[in-house]
Amino acid sequence: MSSSGQAVGSRSRSRPRAVPIASSGWGDPAVLLTLITAALLILGLVMILSASSVTSFATYGSSFRYFQKQLIWAVLGVVAFLAFSRFDYKKLRGVGYISVVVTALLLLAVLIPGVGITAGGSSRWLGFGALSFQPSEIAKLTLVLFAAEVFSRKDERTLKEFLHAMIPVVPVAGFLALLIMLQPDLGTTVLVGFIAIGVMFVAGTPLVYLVPVMGAGTGLAAGVAMLKPYMRARLLVFMHPWADPLGKGYQTIQSLIAMGSGGWLGVGLGASRQKWAYVPNAHTDFIYAILGEEMGLLGTVAVLGMFAFLAYLGIKVARRAPDRFGMLVASGITVWISLQALINMGAVSGALPVTGVPLPLVSFGGSSLVITLVAMGILTNIATQSRRRLPKRNDAES
Repeated sequence: MSSSGQAVGSRSRSRPRAVPIASSGWGDPAVLLTLITAALLILGLVMILSASSVTSFATYGSSFRYFQKQLIWAVLGVVAFLAFSRFDYKKLRGVGYISVVVTALLLLAVLIPGVGITAGGSSRWLGFGALSFQPSEIAKLTLVLFAAEVFSRKDERTLKEFLHAMIPVVPVAGFLALLIMLQPDLGTTVLVGFIAIGVMFVAGTPLVYLVPVMGAGTGLAAGVAMLKPYMRARLLVFMHPWADPLGKGYQTIQSLIAMGSGGWLGVGLGASRQKWAYVPNAHTDFIYAILGEEMGLLGTVAVLGMFAFLAYLGIKVARRAPDRFGMLVASGITVWISLQALINMGAVSGALPVTGVPLPLVSFGGSSLVITLVAMGILTNIATQSRRRLPKRNDAES
């Protein structure tokens, strides 16, 4: 009898109890990421309907044209989000290498006259029938997957050596950034550079290497921008937009008027006055200004808070990721979306130069919306797998 009891006791001690890191529920990062993604997406659709109604009617004779386009992209994006939130992110290992080649070819195709679609002085789009997309949006996700793959295979000790830390991520990121800059697209160029720097930093690359590379990249991008008159004007006018109120400073001034006239609670949803052709790109890059006018300071702070919370969740997911690859992918996506939101809101509020970067999940644009939802799906999948991982427990603790 006693020997039987000892056997049972021995078996019970040899089986560590399975306790998940975070139980599923409203506090689960995967659930919270899904909810915040849905909230920003719905908010974006509502604001696009409001901000684009005047321009859409003047251009197409219907106030709903831009909204309908975005709604179609949103449906496709939601399908992509659900698919990638259930797709094992570990199977994406190796995809980065192939994606770099494909993305580079697409970015080169954009620059070929007659192939790339030019609008507003920039060649950023490729068209297939009635559809068009921006390869530069794909480049963001491509770089995240590529850099994560490379650094997941490198031991942190090898990153103490300069060449190991720099190659091949810096040359690849530099080449993609160059192709994007030739479109030209300064905002995405800067964002691609910071995505690379962010992943490298999280991977363990010493700051003594990163700071000079970041400085050289920023200086090079600024130098190229200064060679183009309209980019140079954008970089300089944000410091004093009132010096040219009817020219280069017009967009920033009208944006500030929109946000300032919203007060605490806003003028009311759909009641914006600045969307009546006063704020250029009201439904794209400057939708945050119309949001501030219609929903007031509380609305803008709420959106800022949602992106801050998204960044917090991304960091939390990265820290709990089951492996180094997942940690780096989660970090790269978090840096990308958080920084892009910060750049957009900074430009709209006059704190940063206008660079043409959309507000993730909110601004009009099918390419940006779908790719961002794919990234959020991947991040959600990493969060789900982090929840399923079991903590390390020894027999004595069980």
